[in-house]
Amino acid sequence: MNGSDLIGIGPTEKAARPRIGITTYLQPAQWGVWQESAALLSDTYINCIIAAGGTPLMLPPAGTDVSIVEDLDGLIIAGGSDVDAQRYGAEAHPLTQPQSHRDDHDFALTQAALHHGLPLFAICRGLQVLNVLRGGSLIQHLPEVVDSKTYQPAPGEFGRIPVTTDPGSRVASLLGQRPEVSVYHHQAVDRIGAGLKVTARSDDGVIQALELTDEAQSQFPGWMLAVQWHPERRIEDLRLFRGFTEAAHQHRERSGRA
Repeated sequence: MNGSDLIGIGPTEKAARPRIGITTYLQPAQWGVWQESAALLSDTYINCIIAAGGTPLMLPPAGTDVSIVEDLDGLIIAGGSDVDAQRYGAEAHPLTQPQSHRDDHDFALTQAALHHGLPLFAICRGLQVLNVLRGGSLIQHLPEVVDSKTYQPAPGEFGRIPVTTDPGSRVASLLGQRPEVSVYHHQAVDRIGAGLKVTARSDDGVIQALELTDEAQSQFPGWMLAVQWHPERRIEDLRLFRGFTEAAHQHRERSGRA
């Protein structure tokens, strides 16, 4: 029995699956008797990509080569550490915890994906990377603004909130007007970056999704969606991942890859 038999697809079908790059952590980790630096990512992302029909390719924040976007069919900027406040001209809040090597990596890949027209799915930190890349800024500690523990109920515990999507938006077409989503973040969008528009908010007014404006879409023609929540935490609801993976499949076909 080979690997393709194990996941229920044949060799030809496997080759046709869109290749999805996804950013990772690079930090101390422990497995078995080993404790050392490792490139890692929650398997919730990997499982959702596979279940939606893609092949995940992990991209550690080291040795960044932006030409990789020419070999990918889609890119996910995953969640993680805070964006360095210096990148949007602010003094760091005491609770802001950036990782400069990951900022360098994610900003470079996001920029390359936009210019290459590569389908881009930005999740939690990914949305914040996109917004700051486009000249926006962030609220550095959300509980000081909305006076709520909704977004981080406890360490490692995800909150669940409803969001309202804008009619006619990409996120609304995939999820409807009032989806419930899983959240875990203490920062959020403040000033909106150039070429971006808000397409979902939570009831307290916090920005929960960004998409390209019509003008920016003509400049960056690829599929793009950025969400502040964590869709990978609900593998039973793959609507966003399927929409993204379908866009990646179409990009693959346009690129002439079998």
